[in-house]
Amino acid sequence: MIDVVATAARPATPDWVRRLPEYLMIWVPLLLSAAHLVTFSLWTIWISFTPSTLVPVTGWVGLRNYTSVLASRNWQIAFDNLLLFGSAFVLLSLITGLLLAILLDQRIRGENVLRSIFLYPLAVSFVVTGTVWSWLLNPGIGIQKLVHDLGWTSFRFDWLVDRDMAIWTIVIAAIWQSSGFAMALFLAGLRSVDADIIKAAQIDGAGPIRIYRRVVLPTLWPITITVVVVQLQFAISAFDLVRALTNGGPGIATQLPALVVYDLMFQRSQLGRGAAAAVLMLLILLAVLLPYAAWRYLRRRRATHA
Repeated sequence: MIDVVATAARPATPDWVRRLPEYLMIWVPLLLSAAHLVTFSLWTIWISFTPSTLVPVTGWVGLRNYTSVLASRNWQIAFDNLLLFGSAFVLLSLITGLLLAILLDQRIRGENVLRSIFLYPLAVSFVVTGTVWSWLLNPGIGIQKLVHDLGWTSFRFDWLVDRDMAIWTIVIAAIWQSSGFAMALFLAGLRSVDADIIKAAQIDGAGPIRIYRRVVLPTLWPITITVVVVQLQFAISAFDLVRALTNGGPGIATQLPALVVYDLMFQRSQLGRGAAAAVLMLLILLAVLLPYAAWRYLRRRRATHA
């Protein structure tokens, strides 16, 4: 009886105390990552305004590093390549992922196997992807040589060593790597469409193509925006894939901003200019992420007040 009374009189453990391990597991790594990101971003911004070369030094050169980077041929080619690579990669991976999702949405036999095959490239590192595709696209040992050995000696597929076409080899490898991600998101969106709406459209006599075009696809636009933003983020920061596949070549025909930063910092020992190029990359990323964050905030707020 005394034990029962003592137990009843014992104060209840506050909720925040019971959930303290959860908070520590989530917030400590999150805060450390945020502190790391902010600290080194500010350090890079500071370095970009200094005359640093091999090691960081104090001093102030204003925007000289930025003007030098923007005026350099490497950066101009890298930015033009980014526009071409980013637009082609995002558009084609979007279309490929959507078509694969529509294919799997037909409840075909072997769907689980096909889904695993399409998602497998996501588990492969960009270095491995770039290396394998460099073998496949190498005219001396890859697809071109295979076709020549089969007897079609006039066949040419030497994009890897063609200055005008080399950038498309990166597009091909990037689509192979990332279209499964788009497929997974689109498939989840397709499977979440209300079946009653589809049945109503079928009763009205709409065929499969019209149902997808008029009923299903319009509901996927939030997922489409998310896929576009994520793929653009990859395109802007692409380094491993390009480094392993073309190393920016032939010449500097496939240079991208990340390779310019690497070249300035670690090959030319121009730390200040490399930091300026990194800050320019950050600004390009922010130009994509900030509008997306604002759109998500307004959409969430509109849904809350609805």
